[in-house]
Amino acid sequence: MSSLFECSTLAPAWLCHHRDILLYLAPSLVLALLIRALSARHPFFFLFTVAGTICHELAHFVAGLVTYARPAAFTVIPRRVGQGWELGSVRLTRVRWYNAAPSALAPFVVVLLPFVVAWWRTRAGLNFQWIDLALAFAVAPQFLACWPSTVDWKISLRSWPYLLIAGLLWWSVSYWWPLLQSL
Repeated sequence: MSSLFECSTLAPAWLCHHRDILLYLAPSLVLALLIRALSARHPFFFLFTVAGTICHELAHFVAGLVTYARPAAFTVIPRRVGQGWELGSVRLTRVRWYNAAPSALAPFVVVLLPFVVAWWRTRAGLNFQWIDLALAFAVAPQFLACWPSTVDWKISLRSWPYLLIAGLLWWSVSYWWPLLQSL
């Protein structure tokens, strides 16, 4: 007989299956929100975002190398820009329609890092140790760094032909698939 408070009665099966990973990441997510709030108030707290900034900019750099966008400069030193701060940047010298979106939106891959760390630390079950406190501080900035900046989104718009190609593929699959199945 199942209890009213069993995981499967309160949540979907995938959530129950991965609850150790999600519980492991909960302190990091709360810490990320705290870092975001504090760094908006004072530049000193940018120190806590350095790990995320490095991963964000490395994602741009590696994607630029892979897609032949020719990365030329890499920095993670914060600098004042207008009323805000630029925490880092990568200069790409050959951004074209085919490599703009992959290079600019590469930071989305950074969100995998916290989940890989959580999977590694919870393989044998949920068991917090002192190293997990340090890992929480290292993983928290990755949640902040995985979202592309406004400049990244503007650069990614140079890949508008991808939208046309994806739309044509979607239309052709939805149009031709039923015809192919009937054969």
